[in-house]
Amino acid sequence: MRVITGTARGRRLKAVPGLSTRPTSDRVKEAIFSMIGPFFDGGTVLDLFAGTGALGIEALSRGADRAVFVDRERASVKTVRDNLAACGFADRAVVYQSDAMRAIRLLARRGAAFDIAFLDPPYRFAGLDALMRDLAEAELLRPGAVVVAEHASDRALPERIGPLRRFRRGEYGDTAVTLYEFGTGESDDA
Repeated sequence: MRVITGTARGRRLKAVPGLSTRPTSDRVKEAIFSMIGPFFDGGTVLDLFAGTGALGIEALSRGADRAVFVDRERASVKTVRDNLAACGFADRAVVYQSDAMRAIRLLARRGAAFDIAFLDPPYRFAGLDALMRDLAEAELLRPGAVVVAEHASDRALPERIGPLRRFRRGEYGDTAVTLYEFGTGESDDA
C-alpha cells in the first residue's frame, strides 16, 4: 500500500495491525481518483472509517488543503497518525477516534464542511444509506461535494439518498465504488 501520486508519491503506508481492517487496494484507489479527478485545487476531505487513512492521505498528496480522519479503532487512529507523519501531512489533518455517527454530530456542531467524503465501512455495515443521509442532512457537505462510497460489489445503492444523487459506479472484483454528488434542491427520498 502506497501513495500513488502527488507530493507524497511512492510513500509506503503502514497497515493496521490485525485482520479487522480491509485497506483499499491501490487499484481501487487509483480508480476512485480517476473518477473524481486526479488532482485538487484545495478543498477539505472527510475520511470516515479511515482505517489506514490511505484515501484521505492520497487526497492530501493530490492537492487537498485539509483532511479529517475518523475511525473508532485505537489501532487505526495510531496508524493514520503514523502515516500522516511519514507523508508530512500531520499539520494539515485532524484525527478523531469515534464511531461514524458520533463524529458526524461532533463535526456538525463544529461547523465543518467538506468537498469530498470517503466512506469505506466494513462490507457487513448495514447502515451506509442512513449514514450518507445523516451526513448530508447534518450540513457537512458543500454544494457540489462528492461522496465516495466503497462497498461490496453485490450490493446496489439507491439512485438518490436525500439530497445526494448517484452519478457513477465502478466494480473492481468484489469491491464497488459508488459516487454521489450533493445538491441543494429537493430530491426523491429513494
